Amino acid sequence: MQLIAEKRQPLPAQPGPVARYDYEYGRNGTANLFVFCEPPAGWRHVAVTERRTMLDFAHQLKWLVDEQYPEADMIRIGLEQLNTHKPASLYEAFAPEEARRIGRKLEFPFTPQHGSWLNMAEIELSVLQRQCLDRRLPDVPTLTYELTAYEARRNQARAMIDWRFTARDARITLQRLYPSQST
Repeated sequence: MQLIAEKRQPLPAQPGPVARYDYEYGRNGTANLFVFCEPPAGWRHVAVTERRTMLDFAHQLKWLVDEQYPEADMIRIGLEQLNTHKPASLYEAFAPEEARRIGRKLEFPFTPQHGSWLNMAEIELSVLQRQCLDRRLPDVPTLTYELTAYEARRNQARAMIDWRFTARDARITLQRLYPSQST
């Protein structure tokens, strides 16, 4: 997420004219967003970090295991094929015993490369972009504030993802990955 500040104060909307923004802006660096969602529960969480390193990823997994789902035996996580998104990240961030403890509670099903459209978190990211991130946000505190409000609204409404991609569709679209059920 690119952090962008206004160089000049926008002119607010009035009866008749719409709000006006100057084309010039200030670049304030970037921030990383980790998006978690549990579609059947209508739950999502967005975490803001300065970077997207293996260590950042590992700490998010630890949060998921220890704070969000401490009673869960197994947590299935759908991920895109990003270089930091791997169980080895846990061993980069934590002692081997701790990494094993966290890793035993996680399952990473295979998601085909270039198959981000299979990932429900990508659908949630699309909604997030349209409903929250479609304007200039100048800094991490403002971004965090806006994301917290977005998350609270969507979670309170238990907004669901209407995902229509079925196993039958997968067998047609991804024939080489999904075996046919016919004999």
